[in-house]
Amino acid sequence: MDWSKTLVKEEIDFTAGESGRKLSYAAAIREALELALTSDERVFIMGQGVDDPAGMFSITTDLHKKYGEERVFDTPLSENALTGVAIGAALAGMRPIYMHNRPDFLLLAMDQIVNHAAKWSYMFGGCIGVPLVIWACVGRGWGGAAQHTQTLQGLFMHVPGLRLVMPTTPYDAKGLLISSIADNNPVIILEHRWLFRQSGHVPEGLYSIPFGRGVVRRLGKDITIVAISYMVVEALNAAQELEKQGIDAEVIDPRTLKPLDEALILDSVRKTGRLIVADTGWKTGGAGAEIATMVAEKGFDYLKAPIKRVASLDIPTPASDILEAKFYVGKADIIAACTALLEKRSGNGKG
Repeated sequence: MDWSKTLVKEEIDFTAGESGRKLSYAAAIREALELALTSDERVFIMGQGVDDPAGMFSITTDLHKKYGEERVFDTPLSENALTGVAIGAALAGMRPIYMHNRPDFLLLAMDQIVNHAAKWSYMFGGCIGVPLVIWACVGRGWGGAAQHTQTLQGLFMHVPGLRLVMPTTPYDAKGLLISSIADNNPVIILEHRWLFRQSGHVPEGLYSIPFGRGVVRRLGKDITIVAISYMVVEALNAAQELEKQGIDAEVIDPRTLKPLDEALILDSVRKTGRLIVADTGWKTGGAGAEIATMVAEKGFDYLKAPIKRVASLDIPTPASDILEAKFYVGKADIIAACTALLEKRSGNGKG
């Protein structure tokens, strides 16, 4: 199958969610997987629990019954070895999708991901690709604690040769997964479990969303909030509250972190003069730090106030509900950061 001739490059504004066919977040992902399996016999799915009744958060339910155990199969607890198997299959012309319950388990496969999947194309002068999709889901609020709730996008942003995708809506979840399967490079997709609560507009059939193209989720003129993954939901809720205070916030959803839609972010900051970056990961050395640095390097003259980051505390994730509530950031933290920046409007001579 020639994916480049089959995919419909469809860009639908997020407001289309108000009408048309609606699917849950999980159903949108499952539909993408089913379409890929049906359209291309080179596609197969592997991972712990993909063939069990729960179907990996319901996104692979019964796919093994329809497509057979040779194309949808459970894997042993041996992440590094199995990632090597997936890379070998990709090099041999297959299009594997390796699904992990948690990003934490990707740490067990870092040698294969960083030293092999990310580097083969470069080492062979672009003559060979590694069309591998690695999918993982971030948990939160269920006591997963330090070893089962890590959001590691900052770690993977650091590695050349990897694409990094973090959708927010059911529409994006389907379209970006299809784009990832069709791509000839290794792609890591990190989902957030709380996004599975959403339903939204999802077109039928195969369609793609280009990597490196973000979207403005809410227009505003006073401050830019670049929000990653589930933090888009928190940022939109914060923007509604800020509006009551006379603050008009613009919310940007990058959708992919690597490549990053730098132009969209810089255009927004040029208009507003202020930037908040809201991330689900840790603050130090995280995705928020990279975005903030990019704006400081390329758009410093646009800024009317210092850049602020809203991110998780630099500690391991606690297990108790009470401590989790303090650890995770959200709407209130975004509102506080925005309010603090806007208070500087008359104090720095630029605003």
